[in-house]
Amino acid sequence: MSIRTVLAVATLASVAVPVAAQDKYGTTPGSNPLFRDKFTADPAPLVVGDTLYLYTGHDVAQRDEMFNMQEWLVYSTKDMKNWTEHAPIMNVKDFKWAKKDAWAAQTIEKNGKFWFYAAVEHDDTHPGKAIAVAVSDTPTGPFVDAKGSALITNEMTPKGTHSWEDIDPTVFTDDDGTTWIAWGNRQAYIARLKPNMIEIDGEITEITPPHFEEGPWLHKRGDLYYLTYASLDRKTHRDERISYSTAKSLNGPWTYRGELADSGKYSFTIHPGIAAFKGNWYIFMHNATLAIGDLNGSIGRRTVTAEYLRYNPDGTLKKVPHTEAGVTAPAPADAAAE
Repeated sequence: MSIRTVLAVATLASVAVPVAAQDKYGTTPGSNPLFRDKFTADPAPLVVGDTLYLYTGHDVAQRDEMFNMQEWLVYSTKDMKNWTEHAPIMNVKDFKWAKKDAWAAQTIEKNGKFWFYAAVEHDDTHPGKAIAVAVSDTPTGPFVDAKGSALITNEMTPKGTHSWEDIDPTVFTDDDGTTWIAWGNRQAYIARLKPNMIEIDGEITEITPPHFEEGPWLHKRGDLYYLTYASLDRKTHRDERISYSTAKSLNGPWTYRGELADSGKYSFTIHPGIAAFKGNWYIFMHNATLAIGDLNGSIGRRTVTAEYLRYNPDGTLKKVPHTEAGVTAPAPADAAAE
């Protein structure tokens, strides 16, 4: 999530009511946006057995506020259509050394526990954005601070030109059991985690791909690694889009593959989250099309969506559209998980 000050168009898109089973909002369960009673952003999926858990931030910006995020939420589904909302898993105040901003996060399962990595604003002992780590015995929490201090602080990435470069962590465990973390804003970084999951193991490496803005996401399919991220070509684009690169190793080299999705409607920011679940690949994003009461969507009031992620035979990705139907549409053959 960027803190660039931009104007967002606060216009609500009209939504046609589908002729199908409807939920309390008059929409097909599983259509976009996924959740309609609160503003959600920065989706991060985690598959555990027959359930997909989706972790999100919670936008509570009022009127002309830009970002106001204080807690993280989690939802679960067994069919990508019907979702269960669980209690908020953490508040930024649960990290005693952080002072605000429950920004983008991701949860990963390892060694029988669930590890939660999140971007927050550090207190004045280490000014700037930082990455926290929490842990729980279950995917729905409660989560507690696993380290008692930040995993990554602004001083650890001195090349950056601004104080919010250490945000948007993505975590990924490779086939050899090694877990990696990548993150960044304007610069993208990657590092190994120690087996204890609360310390960096070795050097931090910069891997900034073209037009990288923020929101990296790591996943693997076959023998190919994917780095998907929010991109911004400042010469031609007003709002973030999604782009991606691929590599044969997490150590690179990374090959830029181009844009994967256009900007989310009415939203400056966008944030990818990718998972294979029950035979299909999915990508989660956010836009700003939802209105709740007298609050329209805006830069600080976003809403989570889901679409199928489709592959070409050579492993490259097909352009992802933004649709209202989302994953209520029939799954295409090229979204099938191997």
